[in-house]
Formats: sequence, C-alpha cells, structure tokens
Amino acid sequence: MEYFLPIAEVTINIPLIFILSLVVGILSGLFGVGGGFLMTPFLIFMGVPPVYAVPNEANNILGTSISGSTTHYLKGTLDYKMGLMIVVGGTVGTILGILTFTYFKDIGKINIVISLAYMYVLAIIGSLMLVQGVSEIDRARKKIVIKKKLHDHYWIHGLPFRMRFNKSRLYESIFTPIIIGLIVGFIAAIMGVGGAFILVPAMIYIIGMPTKLIPGTSLFVTIFISAIVTILHAFNYGSIDLILVTILILGSILGVQVGQKIGEYVDSSQFKTILAVLLLLVGIAIAYDTFFAEDIIKEVNNGNAENLGSLAQFVKKLSDDVPVLYGMASIVLALVLGVGAAIVRKQISILRKKYAQSMKK
Repeated sequence: MEYFLPIAEVTINIPLIFILSLVVGILSGLFGVGGGFLMTPFLIFMGVPPVYAVPNEANNILGTSISGSTTHYLKGTLDYKMGLMIVVGGTVGTILGILTFTYFKDIGKINIVISLAYMYVLAIIGSLMLVQGVSEIDRARKKIVIKKKLHDHYWIHGLPFRMRFNKSRLYESIFTPIIIGLIVGFIAAIMGVGGAFILVPAMIYIIGMPTKLIPGTSLFVTIFISAIVTILHAFNYGSIDLILVTILILGSILGVQVGQKIGEYVDSSQFKTILAVLLLLVGIAIAYDTFFAEDIIKEVNNGNAENLGSLAQFVKKLSDDVPVLYGMASIVLALVLGVGAAIVRKQISILRKKYAQSMKK
C-alpha cells in the first residue's frame, strides 16, 4: 500500500514501515534501549530524507517514552528529582544540537553529517555490545562469576553543589546529571534518538542509581528531550509529518509492549550478540550508502503531490497555515497514544489477574 507523504514529499509503503517500527519496538522493549538508532537509518534507506527522518523518529520516540514512563509511574519506579536535573542539561544540549543542525543544514551538509554520525555511533556501540555479548556467552559457558563494584569514581564525582536524591538514595553533585543530560540532548537533536544507549549506562556506572529506577527515569528524561527536539524541528523547519509519525508510533508502542512481555520470559542477554551484529550491519550499510552509492540518483515520485488525498491535503494545509498549532498537534498525538497504550496495558493486566483468581476459585 503506497502512500505519498504530504510533508516529506516521498512515497512510502505503509505496511512495511509499520512492520519495521513494530520489530524495532520489540527490540526496544526486549533490550531496554531506544530504537531510534535503528529506525532512523531504516527510514533513510526507504527514501525518507534524513532531514525528515530525524525529527519524525524523535516524535515517535516521544510517544513510546510517554507510554513506558506512564507504566513506570504507575509502578512507582521513577526518580523525578534526578530526572529533572538531567532534563536541565538535556534542554541546553538540545538547543546546542539544533543550532548545529541548522548550521549544517544551511550549508547543505546536514545529510552527510547525520549519516556520518550514525555510521560512527553504530560502529562504536555495535563493537562494544559484540565484545560484551561474546564475553558473557564465554563466561556463562565456563561458569565464571565476576563480582563488580557498584560504580567507579571519576572526576565528575568531585564537582561541587551536591544534592540529596532521596528516591535513589544518592548524594551527588547536580553537575553530574546535568553534564550527562547535555551530551544526550545534543546527540538527540542531531540524530533523532532518545539517547538511552548513553543515558542508561551513565546512570548505572557514573551516577550509580538503583537498577529498578533506571528504565523509568530514562524514559522520563527522554520525554522532555524528544518533545523539545520535536517542537524545535516542527517550528523551525516544518519537517514533522503527522501521517508518518502516526504509523511509527502505533507500530513502536505495540512492539515495545510485546518486547517487554517477551523479556519477562527470556534472558535478553543471550540476544545481545545478535543485536550488536545488526547494529554493525546497519552502520556498514550507511557507510556504503554515503560513500559508494552517492552517485545513484534516487527518483521520487513527486507527481502524486498534485493529487493528495483529503487527509494529506488537510495535514499539508495545517502545517503551512498554522505551524505552531501543527507542532503542538504532533506532541498531543504522541501524548494521547502513549498514555492510552499504558492505560490499556494496565487494564489488561488487571483483567488477567482477576481471571486468574476466578479460575483458582
């Protein structure tokens, strides 16, 4: 089913993008990391220009983060105080990232910058995960148990202005989470990712937060960073496509719920090596597309732009006439779908428990 996107002005295959978003969502739920570093390259490979792929995936991450964060809120596994400190740094980092994005967009180099960023980041993360995965498999085979420290002490722990975080039972400098948030926000603005692949390890090994509070707090931070990225891209460039975003959010939210459920029954560490190899392959594909396939002209069927459907015409008109309202609509869409998915999951869980209790009687 081919459909012409009114904002990105490219033709996409709706079922294919939904399935890809579903699969990436399952991986996100299973491994506990955001899927932006996979979905954005997939969108680029399918013909969506990077300048549109980045903000639309950021909007998608916003929806899935709201869904996951609401679930953790209902469970009480979220440190708001720590999260807000990270958000302060993330806001500054996001603004710096948008300024950098604007500079390279104005000189016509933004596509190559995004491609290079993904190529290097995926290569580094994939290599580290591959080494870790192989090591874990080897230790499990040899039945070797390694005792690890809670976290090591670095220069960042010696910074002033310490604050007590009661939920996490920590006494940290406020600059520790702020600096981490700044880095995550900068990367999110340029690459359209939530930054969980940096934020989660930083929370574990640098901040030293309790493991049970990390997923919820990470998702809480991602909500604000993704929202800022979405709003700035929507207002500055008008690059949010509500039709594309809706497909991405629906697939991702469903996939995350399925992935989290699968994660309750299987040891996800067994699949780290597979995910690492996938990341490396995507990085190699981006490198090939950037350096060796740049002379191939990708034809886009712009003829459909003159024959937009009623929905596409409405989206296009809304984006052109009231960009502020349109940008807010993308945030509301993510909010409604995200919270709705979390509430539905909660209700299903309650019904299952009631059913199980009735069966015992």
